[in-house]
Amino acid sequence: MKWEPSNAHDNAHDGYTGPVLLDCYKLNGQHLWRINLGKNIRAGAHYTQFMVFDFDGDGRAEVVVKTGDGTIDGIGKVIGDARADYRADNGRILSGPEYLTIFNGLTGAAMQTVDYVPERGDLMGWGDTRANRSDRFLACVAYLDGVHPSVVMCRGYYTRTVLAAYDWDGKELRQRWVFDSNTPGNGGYAGQGNHNLRVGDVDGDGCDEIIYGQCAIDHDGTGLYTTGMGHGDAIHMTQFDPTRPGLQIWGCHENRRDGSTYRDAGTGEVLFQVKSGEDVGRCMAADIDPTHPGVEMWSWATGGVVDIKGEKVTTKMRRFPTNMAVWWDGDLLRELLDRNVVSKYDWEAGVCRQMTVFEGAISNNGTKATPCLQGDIIGDWREEVLLRTEDNSALRLYVTTIPTEYRFHTFLEDPVYRISIATQNVAYNQPTQPGFYFGPELRGQTFRGFKIPK
Repeated sequence: MKWEPSNAHDNAHDGYTGPVLLDCYKLNGQHLWRINLGKNIRAGAHYTQFMVFDFDGDGRAEVVVKTGDGTIDGIGKVIGDARADYRADNGRILSGPEYLTIFNGLTGAAMQTVDYVPERGDLMGWGDTRANRSDRFLACVAYLDGVHPSVVMCRGYYTRTVLAAYDWDGKELRQRWVFDSNTPGNGGYAGQGNHNLRVGDVDGDGCDEIIYGQCAIDHDGTGLYTTGMGHGDAIHMTQFDPTRPGLQIWGCHENRRDGSTYRDAGTGEVLFQVKSGEDVGRCMAADIDPTHPGVEMWSWATGGVVDIKGEKVTTKMRRFPTNMAVWWDGDLLRELLDRNVVSKYDWEAGVCRQMTVFEGAISNNGTKATPCLQGDIIGDWREEVLLRTEDNSALRLYVTTIPTEYRFHTFLEDPVYRISIATQNVAYNQPTQPGFYFGPELRGQTFRGFKIPK
């Protein structure tokens, strides 16, 4: 769990911040260790993206995160110079070394520290001189060779964009490749990133690609395609259409031009588009209506809910929840999660009705209103919701008590879904999505070895 101080700042704002802490707990509440990232790591949603995953196959997860001079690991060892303080008068960190560290997941001990790639370099090369652009970070896990998980650390998305992939074999953190939009031939990939990303094998070659907002980076670190539509705040990837092979993407754009787009994840082909002259800050995708095929979509630009053909499902709701989704009540439709409330869409009345309220718990990230975590943690295919209490004294894991007549393998066995959990803490949280269609069209079929009741 990442603790951010009460004086954390968005990159757009000046000001000093307290230290960022990473804590590890067992599910019984036992505290295992704490990493203090120190004074040379600024606090805010776009700075510290930490990946927790078993990278070397030893059965225990490691933790990979950007560190700095003065970071203290889980056994009390200081990384770099404990006395260094690179904070400028405005509270920003514009100079000094930057590191990437892999920590032992059981003890929190730093196992190896290397220089962070890409380095900060010339600030203006990222778009400004105050680190609003250069200190925008993302991260993910990806099976780049189709077998072993790699960690990918990313910098920049409004202008210059750089992704650096690393492998950990239990002894050494080795760089696999670096993708840089400044490299000749990659210029079209600059400025295409989101505040989040998605990972999956979108071209069917058995290896993962990285959907970096409005572009895609191939498993070998080369550009797969770019749409040129620019930055957005939200993106969703799954098999929306059960009759169309492969994965599709629903995303929104903040360029006052492109609105929201539904595209093929492997080729970038736009399948339909809802244009808008306004910034479209949020969009959502979930199969909520059994009378329309596939996964439904909506955004601030759609004026209601649309289906996989771009046709209107309903126009009755103006402020439909657009933050998160959850499989909660045991049927094959998905429910909506916003703040501490689970809602269900009533497709006959065309309205969204409150189903469950997690009293005494609150969400994160302001208007994004996201949980600490949402996903199939227990493994019964329904999803749990992890929230903090209003006084920040505890975490609460909420589990549905509603029986279900459907039985499946846990979603955790699907790599797209599992990685979507690993990347859920990145910047503006996005809900989990599997790498296959899941919804009411499965009724009466045999799905992954299970006969689905009609």
